[in-house]
Amino acid sequence: MKPISLLATVTLGAGLTLGVSVGAVAQDEVTLGFIVKKPEQAWFINEQDAATALGEEKGFEVVRLAGEDGQQVLSAIDNLNSQGADGFVICPPDVRLGPAIMNRANQYGMKVVTVDDRFVGADGAPIAGVPHLGMSGIKIGQQVGNAIADEMEARGWNPADVAALRITNYELPTAKERTDGATQALTERGLPQANIFDAPQQNTDTASAFSAASPVISKNGDFEHWVIYALNEESVLGGVRATEQYGLAAADVIGVGINGSGAAFAEFSRETPTGFHGTVAVSSTSHGRESADNLYRWVAEGVEPPANVETSGTLMTRDNWEAVRDELGL
Repeated sequence: MKPISLLATVTLGAGLTLGVSVGAVAQDEVTLGFIVKKPEQAWFINEQDAATALGEEKGFEVVRLAGEDGQQVLSAIDNLNSQGADGFVICPPDVRLGPAIMNRANQYGMKVVTVDDRFVGADGAPIAGVPHLGMSGIKIGQQVGNAIADEMEARGWNPADVAALRITNYELPTAKERTDGATQALTERGLPQANIFDAPQQNTDTASAFSAASPVISKNGDFEHWVIYALNEESVLGGVRATEQYGLAAADVIGVGINGSGAAFAEFSRETPTGFHGTVAVSSTSHGRESADNLYRWVAEGVEPPANVETSGTLMTRDNWEAVRDELGL
């Protein structure tokens, strides 16, 4: 770890000196980590790419690391310390790891910014003093629910005849907020609560969602129309694949995800439309760039980031996905 003096004095020549403010380090010495829980997913690839690009622009180094479980995160922090990192941005694999992560970071004198998922303490409340950049799970979920309800109305579906597949991961507060928000919007728009069926997933990817969704759809085969929602678009796609295996036509399925990444782009690019109707797109590029910039300014200039910044989303469908992608810089 590079030492940070209370007041550094840099000689510029001919006796001229320059003072550096308290808590800052020389900008050409800054090394930052960017740790993500799913390094293979397009969302996190975009975030790390954006942070790396910003580092190239501003002259700091970004070390990209995976943290898919608690031990890997702690090892990643040790790795960063050995490289002289001043801090790191992290999307934790489990928000309850926050106290352990902060303990290790504090041992090394590193600053920490969370992105997407926010640390919580033993009481379930966000940990104070750790700046966060994410999105309002409830509001994003409500956007999903309203997008589904709008499409149901456009297709002339009677809500009483529609089944909802809610792919859940309640151990992740962000995921619960999103699905709760979607449920709230759908029930307010007339979908009976009794028509909502849970499919708990073990992971947050397409394969896990497919495994969770298949038996639920099979068990409730009396419904002609299905809607699908989850914490992200990869999970919704798993649900869509399950409806296809069961033999449901794309015209009888409305799936709406969250993120706006390569998984959605690939689905929208298919020659034949599927049951994946859309996704509420949030700029992963913006999340990566802004969180890295917040941390960099904190380290290099002593400017502490806002405690919590929440971004909003834009509905992306097969009809507008290219324009929304360009608008959001995805």
